[in-house]
Amino acid sequence: MHRVLILGSGGREHALAWKIRQSPLCEALYVAPGNGGTHELGENLKLDINRWDEIVDVIRSYAIDTLVVGPEAPLVEGIRDALEADENLRGLRIVGPHRRAAQLEGSKAFAKRFMQKYGIPTASYRAFDASEEEEAIAWLRQLGGPYVLKADGLAAGKGVLILSTEEEAVDALREMFAGRFGEASKRVVIEEYLKGREFSVFILTDGRGRYTLLPIARDYKRIGEGDTGPNTGGMGTVSPVPFLTRAILHEVEQRIIRPTLRGLLQEGIFYQGFLFFGLMLTDRGPAVVEYNCRLGDPETQVILPRLEEDLLQLFDCLYATDCQFPPMAQASADYATAVIIASGGYPGQYPKGLPIHMDLKEDDLVFHAGTKLKDSQLVTSGGRVLACVGRAASLPASISRAYETVQRIHFEGMYYRRDIGKDLL
Repeated sequence: MHRVLILGSGGREHALAWKIRQSPLCEALYVAPGNGGTHELGENLKLDINRWDEIVDVIRSYAIDTLVVGPEAPLVEGIRDALEADENLRGLRIVGPHRRAAQLEGSKAFAKRFMQKYGIPTASYRAFDASEEEEAIAWLRQLGGPYVLKADGLAAGKGVLILSTEEEAVDALREMFAGRFGEASKRVVIEEYLKGREFSVFILTDGRGRYTLLPIARDYKRIGEGDTGPNTGGMGTVSPVPFLTRAILHEVEQRIIRPTLRGLLQEGIFYQGFLFFGLMLTDRGPAVVEYNCRLGDPETQVILPRLEEDLLQLFDCLYATDCQFPPMAQASADYATAVIIASGGYPGQYPKGLPIHMDLKEDDLVFHAGTKLKDSQLVTSGGRVLACVGRAASLPASISRAYETVQRIHFEGMYYRRDIGKDLL
């Protein structure tokens, strides 16, 4: 039996709590700080996840034996390293990689060098800092458009810009060097634009080369319908992905997943936890757009409802050498579609504290992201507020089911894309 603490407050953490709560191995569940939905599954704990001394106190006070780190920032900053160095926390199981391993997400330049070294297909690139502005502009012009600019560090999913004209790209590059994304864009990666269809692959790996492949999803990152406007943290997802054949998935494993794990072992990097591959299916085959060192959001909200494995049992396999990972995690044959309801103005400035009204049916599945309870009233507290998930035997039915749930929710200025999954029909 396990006493579990999930760190985070988004839709990913709500979905993790929902799935872990179903396990017969779950004795107690806590989410810190959680949101307006997670409190129904376990106990929300008021906690600043950037204050590691507070996390240590909670782990001791609540006798936590399994810590699941939801967001990327604590992992990139080294929370696992810090907790493992505490002699009083021996035996704590941490789901998430060490600081060095998390640099696959924490530094775009690190990730690109790694892929180049181990022959993992990705876009050609160069990285520059502000002192190399003219050289960066020259490289950008040489590549031609569309132009892809990435903040080297973490920027909450918003540090990637895809621009049509050279003038826009040069202006954006200068803004990034000047601090548009804070410390994250002190260094900027400029890379070749990959044309194709995006999809997301997730594995859970034990750090010794063993892994299990989780359900695959397609994410819709742009704010506007028809994939227009600025990038967001994700406006919707679909799982499974109809255009992915068994042959393509085999190629992903042979050319991307296994070389990545071999490369990490050769570098002496122990990577244990979830590893996300953001991929593009190009005319040259699948290529890596980015790595993430945790589950994606909102992909988690469609892959976990399809996952038929016991998540805590899979976590046991991270630490038990005699435990066999299933090569591919058992998943439902049904489709799942998630539609994100966002605050008006997102991904720019948006209001908070707006009352949310929901008249849900018993079988509606809604994961909370930017919500909290204020005087017993559910209110908005973030840009992406709720994820409405439709599950059905066919993709069209799952899409319809998700949008039916959306219609039973209301708050002032709410916004959602009306075309999630429609490109796959």
